[in-house]
Amino acid sequence: MENSKKEENLIMIIWAQALVAMLGSLFYSEIMGYTPCEMCWYQRILMYPLVIIYGAYAFGKRKSREQLIPGMIMSGIGLLVAIYHYMIQKVPAFHEAGGACGIVPCNAVYVNYLGFITIPFMAAVAFAVIFILTIVLYKKKGRVA
Repeated sequence: MENSKKEENLIMIIWAQALVAMLGSLFYSEIMGYTPCEMCWYQRILMYPLVIIYGAYAFGKRKSREQLIPGMIMSGIGLLVAIYHYMIQKVPAFHEAGGACGIVPCNAVYVNYLGFITIPFMAAVAFAVIFILTIVLYKKKGRVA
């Protein structure tokens, strides 16, 4: 029972992180009026389904570790995309790569909290939390079986 409760808590944290990230991206585009760049769209494409994947896992009856694999893959790829996007914004050697990124340049910085927290940084943190906790949950599910 104790192990099951820990697993439930983990999946709820993962699902909540995905939900907060999705709502945060919608806040910046729909409320603040920031037009997403091409890299932002790739990150959204990888984040939004995670809300459904982990929500179905969290609230579904049957829970197997194989159900975690799509979310693990998508969050891992999303983490890499978000890191690359952050590098385009913050690393001078990559800055030029983001200039021809579509209608909105990918090197444009809408927010810059504390001098380093940008939208791609927040996305990278969200993807990292989801990816790492999914691996932890995946390993826990393997030991219980």
